[in-house]
Amino acid sequence: MKIIIAAGTGFLGQNLEKYFTEKGDEVYILTRKPQRENEIYWDAKTIGEWKNVLEQADVLINLTGKSVDCRYHEQNKAEIYASRINSTKVLHEAVNACSVPPKNWFNASSATIYVHSEKHLNTEENGIIGDDFSMNICKSWEAEFFKTQHDGIRKVALRTSIVLGNNGGAFPKLKMITKLGLGGKQGRGNQMVSWIHIDDFCRAVDWIIQNKSMEGAINITAPAPLSNEVMMKKLRKEFRAPFGLNAPVWQLEIASIFLNTETELLLKSRNVYPEKLIESGFQFSYPTFDETIFKLKNF
Repeated sequence: MKIIIAAGTGFLGQNLEKYFTEKGDEVYILTRKPQRENEIYWDAKTIGEWKNVLEQADVLINLTGKSVDCRYHEQNKAEIYASRINSTKVLHEAVNACSVPPKNWFNASSATIYVHSEKHLNTEENGIIGDDFSMNICKSWEAEFFKTQHDGIRKVALRTSIVLGNNGGAFPKLKMITKLGLGGKQGRGNQMVSWIHIDDFCRAVDWIIQNKSMEGAINITAPAPLSNEVMMKKLRKEFRAPFGLNAPVWQLEIASIFLNTETELLLKSRNVYPEKLIESGFQFSYPTFDETIFKLKNF
């Protein structure tokens, strides 16, 4: 297959490139800083020579978006919004200009689109979508993606949860704070955490490519969300941390200022279930958190 990954130099993009390259697929990366032969310059805003590589592609995967791990002041909010909407818009322009456009277009989204929920398990069918900055970003992102239908192009929004891997994402930070004795619960600890092993993330994307009937919004998350308190307890046990200091909300609020982030990233309850993946027959290699951290710790 010919696969194009927009903004493919980050954690998810690097792992997807490795996964598909090892399968023998032809992978091209759209990036602001091309360095390798398969990397092509794009600014995620304007049409350029990069549009030519979309011709006759089997899959286009757009992962573009400013990191939400920042303070939500007005400038960052505007950049978070613009990076997602503008990249999707310009890809629409490029796809429309193709003589033979990509057969499949997958656009990043987020499990954060669902409301804070400690009890209600959000599937694609019954998920409750609310109204705040983060959820509205996701709603606008998906609306921009799906507003134009292209004949012969299958569209999928990847509502991805926290992706755990050794070479990026949240896991190295969780490992570090646990080993430092800071691996207690954050806030009340009741907030649910939805997650997925990086290998299963890559396999899920491949599975959706192969299963042509799957389209629309799809939850990319393991089937066993767990509470923050339980998650931190499991991490302490796995890394043999004798104790883990709890972090009440007021401490997190202060710390988030110095760490240039937002407490929402720790305190929002993301209780999400991958119903479409499960019903399609997808088999997770790491369906539980225990299996995931054991794998990450030992390999």
